[in-house]
This record gives sequence, C-alpha cells and structure tokens, in this order.
Amino acid sequence: MPANYRLALFASGSGTNAEEIFRHFKNHPTIHPILLLSNNPDAYALTRATNHGIEALVFSRQEFSDGTVLAHLQKANVTHLILAGFLWLMPGSILKSFEGKVVNIHPALLPAFGGKGMYGMRVHQAVKESGAPETGITIHEVNERYDEGKVIFQAKCAISPEDTPEIIAKKVHELEYRYFSQVIESWIENIPLKTV
Repeated sequence: MPANYRLALFASGSGTNAEEIFRHFKNHPTIHPILLLSNNPDAYALTRATNHGIEALVFSRQEFSDGTVLAHLQKANVTHLILAGFLWLMPGSILKSFEGKVVNIHPALLPAFGGKGMYGMRVHQAVKESGAPETGITIHEVNERYDEGKVIFQAKCAISPEDTPEIIAKKVHELEYRYFSQVIESWIENIPLKTV
C-alpha cells in the first residue's frame, strides 16, 4: 500500500504559490494538501483554499505559540508543512514535531537577501539595488532562524540592468510556479534534486 502524505500549507498573503500546489496535487495518488493556515484573516490564500475544497484556518500569535496550532495539525494527521509566503518564525514545538518535514520557499538565492524582514517586494528591491546579475528562488528546510535551513533546491534567472523590481518579481514568480510543487513532490518522495 503506498504511503499517504498529508500537507498543511501556511500562507500570510495572496496564496498564489498555495494555489499552484493545490492544482499540482489535485489527483496525486499519495500527496494530498488538506489544510491551509494563515496568521492573516484577510489573506486571499484562505479563499483560494476554500475554492479548492481545502480546510482554511486562521490563527493568532497566541495560538501559534501555545500549542493550539500544533494540536490541530496532529489531529488532522498532517505529515509535512509547506510555508508558501508565510512571514512568522515557526515555534520550536512545531519544528520538533515535524523535524525534517517543514519546507519554505524564498524569492532570492540564499544566503543573499535573506533574514528577518526580507520578503516580497523588499527582496526584489534589494536585489535591484545591489546590481546583482541574477536572482532566483531557494527552497529550503525550516529551522528556528529566518532563511537559514538546509537548502534543498535553487533555480536562477538573469537580471537585466533595465529590469525594475516588478519585472524581477515576475521572473521570480515564474520560477516559483514552475518548480515549487515539483520540488515538494521530489522532497517528500526522497528523489534527489539538482540546482537549475
């Protein structure tokens, strides 16, 4: 009998990456997104989850740290956590319970342009200001520090001097949509990955 993997996604905003994940795994034989959690009651990610028939849950900082969220994950028999545009550090209790089974996507090539406060357009603005010739995405395991977990996969794209932060963001989003779901699948099923 094949293993049955149950994913919980965490998102703070629009949820475009979450939506791609829902679509990718819609008819997957063994990997099933079952829950989307958000710290933001206005996050459009919640609507996207509901539209896909996936349970959507809003939680407070208190519930995140006091074990309420962890209890919900355990009750739902979640096996892996996917951070898809989620802005809070994961509590140690959750990381301990899901050791080696929490993954995040970052919109730059870590270790550059990572750390507290580096998310969304802030990252693309910093990349532009640095004059870097390329940027990309980093998919990494999550630990108790921002953007410092073990790198699983990176994909790169070139930047032209005339690219605005908005154009850089568009290039990075394209990489996210192309690779994140595939990498999650390979990571869960233990298939080796290569940087592209």
